[in-house]
Amino acid sequence: MLRKRIVILGASGYTGAELVRIVSAHPRLALVSMSGERNAGRSFEEVYPAFRYLELPTLRSVDEVDYDGIDLVFCALPHATSQELIATLPRNVKVVDLSADFRLRDPEEYHKWYGQRHAMPDLQREAVYGLTEFYREEVAAARLVACTGCNSATGLYALLPLVENKVIETFNIIVDLKTGVSGAGRSPKETTLFSEVSEGLQAYNVARHRHMAEFDQELSKAAGHDVKITFTPHLVPQNRGILATIYANGDAHSVYTALADRYLGEPFVTVLPFGEHPSTRHVRGSNFVHIGVVPDRVKGRVIVFSALDNLTKGSAGQAVQNANLMLGLPEGTGLGLSPFIP
Repeated sequence: MLRKRIVILGASGYTGAELVRIVSAHPRLALVSMSGERNAGRSFEEVYPAFRYLELPTLRSVDEVDYDGIDLVFCALPHATSQELIATLPRNVKVVDLSADFRLRDPEEYHKWYGQRHAMPDLQREAVYGLTEFYREEVAAARLVACTGCNSATGLYALLPLVENKVIETFNIIVDLKTGVSGAGRSPKETTLFSEVSEGLQAYNVARHRHMAEFDQELSKAAGHDVKITFTPHLVPQNRGILATIYANGDAHSVYTALADRYLGEPFVTVLPFGEHPSTRHVRGSNFVHIGVVPDRVKGRVIVFSALDNLTKGSAGQAVQNANLMLGLPEGTGLGLSPFIP
């Protein structure tokens, strides 16, 4: 069966490596070329020895990639780098962008949160927000899809059905989120050194995390009015995984019903039995989301949990899910990855 020809830009980062892991086992995708600026000219196994069993293209610089005959490009480049490069790609090539460059529909919001003017506002307006289960038809018809932030995806899977169905109040939503260190990327930073992260827990970007812009955008759209949540991310000493604990005003049974109904038949989102809450261990390395609902001891309050792997369902797995739709393939192709155990 003819395979779709794929390029991965930024393959040597954690998200790029996760794309390589998934795409290399995908029965309908052929990885033709991949870039890694700092590692151009090296084999992929030199950068990631764990991949030495695969026959993979040598890493190139972005300027050396040939797009002739390419069906789709995964762009896993840093924020503010993707937009100008994507503008130069042939219009017949589909693009899944994993940076933040095209997530926000309003150019002014992009300027507010990212501190610079968007260089390609026409492309920004063209892009489809890549939360697959909520934009499936738009993704399938898109030329450019912007994958979500991993933190925002974790919270939105739990919150969007509740806001859409008006089963929680929207003025007092609190998202307390814990995330693994790989979400900070592979480039060395003092704050992610082993001795800085291990044996501790810390909040970061308090009241100013950029993923709040995606919460504002998507929840306000779902509610039909402005919604501003309280969101605090915490860095935990683990490699992968995000757990969001969400506090809201609402009836727990109504909340559970809204979530169970919304995700009935969705292959990658599981609503756990009422009263059960998820663990990042149970989704690690997979494209699955686990959601739990527990009634608070305070009447009229509910606690909702959402867990996913930031590198897979929060990024590369979501990207492949979107690519499948864009290329006319069954949505779940190549994504039946079981979680890592232990």
